[in-house]
Amino acid sequence: MDLAKAPRKLAARMGLSGGPACAFRLRKLAPRRRSRRSATGGRGAIAIVLALGALCGACASRPESGFLAPVGTAAPGASDTTILIASTRARDPRPGTMYNGDRSSKIDYAVTTVSVPPNHVAGEIEWPSAAPGDPNSNFVVRRESYLDSDAQFLRELNAELATQPAGRRKVLLFVHGYNTMFAEGLYRFAQVVHDAQSTAAPVFFTWASRGQLSQYVYDTNSATAARDALEHTIRLVFASNADQINILAHSMGNWVTVEALRQIKISERLPYAGKLGLIVLAAPDIDVDVFKSEMRRFGKPKKPFLIVLSHDDRALALSNFIAGGEGRLGDYANSPELAALGAIVIDLSSVKSDDSSNHSKFAQLATVAPQLTGILAKGIRGDSAAVDESRQQIGGGLGRIVTMPLVLLGAPISIISQ
Repeated sequence: MDLAKAPRKLAARMGLSGGPACAFRLRKLAPRRRSRRSATGGRGAIAIVLALGALCGACASRPESGFLAPVGTAAPGASDTTILIASTRARDPRPGTMYNGDRSSKIDYAVTTVSVPPNHVAGEIEWPSAAPGDPNSNFVVRRESYLDSDAQFLRELNAELATQPAGRRKVLLFVHGYNTMFAEGLYRFAQVVHDAQSTAAPVFFTWASRGQLSQYVYDTNSATAARDALEHTIRLVFASNADQINILAHSMGNWVTVEALRQIKISERLPYAGKLGLIVLAAPDIDVDVFKSEMRRFGKPKKPFLIVLSHDDRALALSNFIAGGEGRLGDYANSPELAALGAIVIDLSSVKSDDSSNHSKFAQLATVAPQLTGILAKGIRGDSAAVDESRQQIGGGLGRIVTMPLVLLGAPISIISQ
């Protein structure tokens, strides 16, 4: 590949966004020197990523520091969400920041309450233009504090679970992806929980992403290094008073999630394993062959993995380029093959994204979460009466899982299962 032209080709295909209010001008990426070395040789991919990362200097609006300073005033009509945090990031001494992109040698815990403003638009994050923000119009933090131990984390989690009746006490564990600052991951999770009207206790596992496009290799290694900490967090959550634990991972967060679950599977020791609910892999940045080998280790799961993918995901196109052209799970074309491994595939390719990279479409699903959950349950059962009921409710065609695309979010969504 001619690397002088490669950035322009990527620009035409990708239009990546580096964070809130930051649009990259990829036409500036052309390198000064031509090289004939192929991307699979190593230099091509690194050159592209470094060039993309160099543009982050223009992204001053990303919430690196100060955006998590607690705001004392509550806004009328705002909605508060308390989120438990388990992290392999280093604590950041700057006020209103909590964690940075450096790695910690041990797992760390915290708790926050995030306020979603009354003017919130589903699928969006209303970012402050300056820290810490206005609770009437922005996502802000109402309180934040570190927790000192496993025991304190469990006490806080059980206190949140106790707000729901016995038998309906659920946890939603979220693992973020590549190029994510701490505040970005925290607010994205708050948005998903709010839009889904979830009553589950939110737990945010955050690993040491630098929040820079140029740090793909660092982020990959950080995610890999976080496997043991995520396994520990999963075991801790299962030891809580929760009746059900659901897991949502995004992008590179899927790599650390599937690896942690694989470790648990190999150990064959997970008390209260019956608590496991849904595992949702959203836009997974995992090599397809690696995922297949992991699924062979798991065996066909009793409860299918849900894989949320999109064939126009530009961020995964970059990841695919870096990986030397090897396919990523999040834009894999052979959905029936994934279904045969024990997955349910939710294809959002036809859905218009709220972000320019088409990498965060999963966040829009939160607004239709109750309908989608009902559709999946009825479809898996293959009940003809349920099919008729779902047709009336949604306006789409539902077969054993799907015979025609469902119309949700204003566009067809395909759901494929064996």
